[in-house]
Amino acid sequence: MVTEVTLEHEFLMSSYNTASEEALARLGIEWHGGQDLAVLVGGLGLGYTAQAALDCSQTARVGVIEFLPEVISWLSRDLIPLAGRLLNEPRFSVKQDDFFRYLGAPAESLYDIILVDIDHSPDENLDSENLDFYTVAGLLQVRGHLEENGVLAVWSSAPNESFVASLEEVFSEVKTERVEWHNELIDEDQCDLVFLARR
Repeated sequence: MVTEVTLEHEFLMSSYNTASEEALARLGIEWHGGQDLAVLVGGLGLGYTAQAALDCSQTARVGVIEFLPEVISWLSRDLIPLAGRLLNEPRFSVKQDDFFRYLGAPAESLYDIILVDIDHSPDENLDSENLDFYTVAGLLQVRGHLEENGVLAVWSSAPNESFVASLEEVFSEVKTERVEWHNELIDEDQCDLVFLARR
């Protein structure tokens, strides 16, 4: 069975192939290289990014910030494939909030890893209010939520040199990883990106 999510008839995510969600968590955590890591995930979705972070042995806790309470309710209502695993995981927590607004405010606590999988790309936002996140000013605020040597990892369906330039202005190290996979439904090779930046 394949679970798909749409918003106002716009396709958002699917359980058909979760390689990109899993790579987002794996790449961020591997690049950090530390232990007992505190991970923050922007957007619950179907839970694959959070679960991939939990599957890494270096992870001590994973907190998710999800904007829509209806999405959070999918866990207790067992409407997503990973609901049971996440609810039974003591290292996992989720709270309702605006993720981008949370990062724009003074840090309540610091994280080793921040994983972001909300917008389609820096140029294709679900909400125009998210645009500040991709600017130098917005990224400076994000950096304040990271521990020293902390890593920001951002999923995207398309490249964006302007965003990379902004990351390079704020962070000490930046790189872009390709996540390639074959979509058997349309018999086509596809590629997503993960932007990585280290404080």
